[in-house]
Amino acid sequence: MNRQYYVVIGAAVAAAIVAAVMVNTEPTYDDALSGTPPVESADANAPDTTEIAGDLAEVVLTDSDVMVTDGVRHIIPLNEIFSGGPPKDGIPSIDDPIFADVDYDSISDDDVVIGVDINGDVRAYPLSILVWHEIVNDVVGGVPISVTYCPLCYTNQVFERVINGQTVEFGVSGKLYNSNLLMYDRLTDSYWSQATGEAVVGELTGTKLEIVPFDVMHWKDWKSLHPDTLVLARDTGHSRPYDTDPYERYFETDRIAFPISNRDDRLALKTVILGFGIDGSYKAYPQSDVEAAGAINDHFAGVSILLISEYEGNARAFDRIIDGRALSFAYVDDILVDSETSSQWSYDGTAVSGPLSGAQLERLAFSPGFWFEWVSFHPDTELYGDL
Repeated sequence: MNRQYYVVIGAAVAAAIVAAVMVNTEPTYDDALSGTPPVESADANAPDTTEIAGDLAEVVLTDSDVMVTDGVRHIIPLNEIFSGGPPKDGIPSIDDPIFADVDYDSISDDDVVIGVDINGDVRAYPLSILVWHEIVNDVVGGVPISVTYCPLCYTNQVFERVINGQTVEFGVSGKLYNSNLLMYDRLTDSYWSQATGEAVVGELTGTKLEIVPFDVMHWKDWKSLHPDTLVLARDTGHSRPYDTDPYERYFETDRIAFPISNRDDRLALKTVILGFGIDGSYKAYPQSDVEAAGAINDHFAGVSILLISEYEGNARAFDRIIDGRALSFAYVDDILVDSETSSQWSYDGTAVSGPLSGAQLERLAFSPGFWFEWVSFHPDTELYGDL
């Protein structure tokens, strides 16, 4: 492992993407790699990293891992915060989302969406829109949430946006840590790591957001599960080329665009994993392993975990304890069955027939994203399949 693994193309990539955002043209990743990004850049007025870093010699340890530098509370090294290119709100969050019904014709069946179902309120957020905005502040089923996407590390997360009982909005700070989006809250301007859901710089440092379980899946699969779903429409109030993915070439390479603090080659850097953090312990499961197995029964950090996948690119996780005992699951003739009672279970974790009919497994939240991002934040992570 290399504690200071840096790939130096980041600034050029960011400049290409940012210029496209500001002038509504498609960025060229080839230009970024060649070091000749478009001349027009939105970063001209962005604060230099040194304005944030301050004098690291004055770091004082307080409240366990919380440090104070020049009066700024933080739990990450301030000199490892980098400008992603755009200034604060240069990538605009969507704060008044407009939705269409399931027949909306501006989204294709193969588009990937983040899907949420809260108290029967079902909504989908296409990544083709999120890639240009990164954050949607919404209220679903009466719960204020922020739907977030960092395309640099394919981290999708949904958070309950309530802090100390107060509903807040999140925006894009224009800064990155471990190549990951740093959000900011519009209550205190604290920085939040999108990868961990934790405030890492500012007044609220150390505060954690509640993760809401969600799905990442193709639109055709989501709407087959939820034919009554709403979908985020392109009426965002911003003019963006939503049919263009500025990161397409980035996904096709093994390059990382910005500095990361730890590299681990147990997996290819952009392998999609499902990350679990439980009581300070961490474990990653490759998405491909879950899809290949159909069902994985595991025990980690005191929790009996069930991971299942019935759709390409998607997985769900549950606590497999029912009535005090851990059940073991497998797919038999494409039906999820527990070996203890032979009850049959739906993809929602509900027993639909057999002795346990009506029982409900507790759904678990996890963090999907690229392996390089997960291991940057969690260098001591376990990896499913390691001997």
